[in-house]
Formats: sequence, C-alpha cells, structure tokens
Amino acid sequence: MAGPTIGVLIQATDARDFIGQVRRAEEAGSPVAWSTIGGAGGADVLTTMAAALAATSTIRLGTAIVPTWPRHAVTMAQQALALEQLAPGRFRLGIGPSHEPAMVNGYGVRWHSPLTQLREYLTVIRSLFTTGAVDFHGLHVTARAQWRGPAALDLLASALRPKSFEACGELADGAISWMCPRSYLIAEALPALARGARRAGRATPPLIAHVPVAVSTDRAAVRAIARQQLGRYTEIPFYRAMFVQAGFADLAGGYPDALLDDLVVSGTEDEVVERLLGYLRGGCGEVAAAPLLDPTDRDGSFVRALRAVARAHTAA
Repeated sequence: MAGPTIGVLIQATDARDFIGQVRRAEEAGSPVAWSTIGGAGGADVLTTMAAALAATSTIRLGTAIVPTWPRHAVTMAQQALALEQLAPGRFRLGIGPSHEPAMVNGYGVRWHSPLTQLREYLTVIRSLFTTGAVDFHGLHVTARAQWRGPAALDLLASALRPKSFEACGELADGAISWMCPRSYLIAEALPALARGARRAGRATPPLIAHVPVAVSTDRAAVRAIARQQLGRYTEIPFYRAMFVQAGFADLAGGYPDALLDDLVVSGTEDEVVERLLGYLRGGCGEVAAAPLLDPTDRDGSFVRALRAVARAHTAA
C-alpha cells in the first residue's frame, strides 16, 4: 500500500469515455483513478480497466467497488490476477456487498447477513492473494482453488457502519467509504478500523475517503448539483442510519445543507486543496475525490477538479 494519496473517481458515459478520462487524469498528475461499478456507463468495470491500464503507463486504477453478490470470489480474484499480470502494481481490487435494493432488484440475490458475506469474500481472496491457494467453506462462499503462487495485490473493501470498518481493519488492506461525512469518518470510522486491526493483531490499514469535490465558490449552486448527482442515499436504510449516527437526523426533505457542507468539498482551488489535505491530517490514509460536474460546463468542472486533486496529492 502506497503512502498518503489523493486520487480521482471517474464517472464516464461509456468504456471509451472512461479510458479518455483516465488518460486525462494521468496527464494531470493524479496518482490513482477509481471507478464504481457504473463508472464506465454500465460497461463491465474490470474489462474496462484492463483497456485503461493498457492505454496508460503510470496511473494506478482501483475499483470502488465491485459488488460481491453477482460474482464468485475465486472468479473475481482471477480477474484481478489478470490485471496485475498485465500491469504489475497498478491495479487495486475494491469489493463490497453494495446495498440491498440494487442487489435484490438487479440480480435477484437472497440478501442476508451481508457483513458475513463480505468477511467470507475477503477471507477467500486474501488467501489466494497471499498464499496462492484457498480451501474454504462458509455460509455464502465455498472456494477451493490453487494458483502458481501468491499475487501482490491490494485488497480493499467498502465500509459504511462501524462493524464493516472493523471487518476491514481485520481482513482488508484498506477501507473505502462512500457518502460518509468527514465528521463521521473521524469520530466513528477511523476508531472502528483501528479496533478491528487491534483485534487481528495487525497494523491499521488506511481509510480511503470518498469525497465529492467542486471547484466553485457558489455554495448554493454546488449544493444543487450535489442533490442532483449524489443519488437518493437518504432513502436507503443503511445510509440513512449512518447519516443519523453522524448527527443528521432531519432527512425528510433529502440532503440538508449542513450534511452537504460536511460531505462535499468546494470553494476556490486553494480552498479545495486545503480541505482535501485536511482528510489526511484527520487520519484518513487516502482520498478518492469525486468531481461534481456542472451540467453547464462539464468539461471545465472536471478539469478544475483534476487540477485541484493533483495539487493536493503533490502537497500530501
């Protein structure tokens, strides 16, 4: 795992657009580009990343995240191994259970004990990465496989509530947050990550903080764009419970201004750089900055965000 890093999260319209944006991120000096499962416009993210790795030379790519329910753990590990062999040291596998509506409605999974499922996936994939073999039978996952040897790959996982951060502290090389206000990461997530690591007798892995970013001094406009682009997470039970735990209980009308101001980094370029660095000073190991794109100036807002991310990483 590299040192303190501030990278960018890509949201593209299709696979070609994804590759183009990754190239631009590399040219701007961003050390890492992240993608969600939908970050390439619905195209398979691991396949798209293979093409993006081939089209670039230095930037690292990470998934944030690939859902665990639709793919077997061994299959996912094999896909990650292929990317590692094609671009050694440049791919980072981030996995997670996603959330119930998407998995049940989209894939028809039988959603139960998602934290157990995540722990089993991490156990299986970590065994393959570290030893080249696995023999595991769990509630959700049965896996028996053997490779020619171990693979030096980062294995990351999504985390939302304290128990999942603890699981990442025990079993992962890092925890990836999503839509978590900064105050919640500092007060709840980081201590939980450390508790899990202590329980496992290992060093605390880094927290990769997902942070929506806009280089704009028009706070009202930034809030309006955020409400349009961040999704309806206040209506998803697990996220709603996290927001309440973070101190934002009044969610009847969606995102209150105070929540968005804690979640979204905006301002002048200098102010954005300073606030991104504040996540590292607060204890986060990395930042995955997610540009909020102004619908009236999508390209300009993306370029401004890239420039701020690159400056913040250089200063980290």
